[in-house]
Amino acid sequence: MIKLKSESDIGKIRDSCDILSETYREIVKMVDVGVSLLEIDNFTRDFIRKRGGKPAFLGYQGFPASICISVNSVVIHGIPDKRKLKAGDIVSLDLGVDLNGYISDAACTVAVGPISKEVETLLRVTKECLQLGIEQARAGNRIKDISSAVYDHADEHGFGVVRQFCGHGVGFSLHEDPQIPNYVGPGPNPRLKGGMVLAIEPMINLGSDEVEILDDGWTVETVDHSLSAHFEHTVAVFKDHTEILTALP
Repeated sequence: MIKLKSESDIGKIRDSCDILSETYREIVKMVDVGVSLLEIDNFTRDFIRKRGGKPAFLGYQGFPASICISVNSVVIHGIPDKRKLKAGDIVSLDLGVDLNGYISDAACTVAVGPISKEVETLLRVTKECLQLGIEQARAGNRIKDISSAVYDHADEHGFGVVRQFCGHGVGFSLHEDPQIPNYVGPGPNPRLKGGMVLAIEPMINLGSDEVEILDDGWTVETVDHSLSAHFEHTVAVFKDHTEILTALP
């Protein structure tokens, strides 16, 4: 069931998104050679709590950290550990904030120092996929309009589009209906209405679209070990416009 939000609800989700955006501005600056994933996780947890929120991922279905940090061929759900970042890594940061029961969710992929033109293109195209998807997230359109915009742009550049994981509704809980695939498949295709709050999140691979879940039960990695990028915004659909609630540096 899709849970529509009132303007008051969206205002409270917007407040949650503001804390999330503040957090991103700080943690992106931490992404550098020699910084451990645990350092970023610890900072994230403390920063969100100081702003009056809670890390929405911490403890969610048993997830052990405050942020998902996915490096290089890890697509999503990377668990922070003592690993230190190296020059040339690309790092996906994915986190949510729970502010008095109102949830925000966003992700971005950051390069550690110089990267190749090919990887620069991967990051640029994934960001463009997100923007194109958001442009289709307007009242009267359908979910598959978002999916088609994301998939077509990534496919045009020869990149793999992750199919096993997708975007989703958000706001009252971390994952709500509707699901928002990044490709056009046979599933439900509800019409978008004012009051929907969506987390749109292209996950795009330099190689094939195939991924696997590792033995820890969380980490999702590309089967061919190609690099992967991930960008996500929380957006609110109104009757006459759509607003991006999260801000990424």
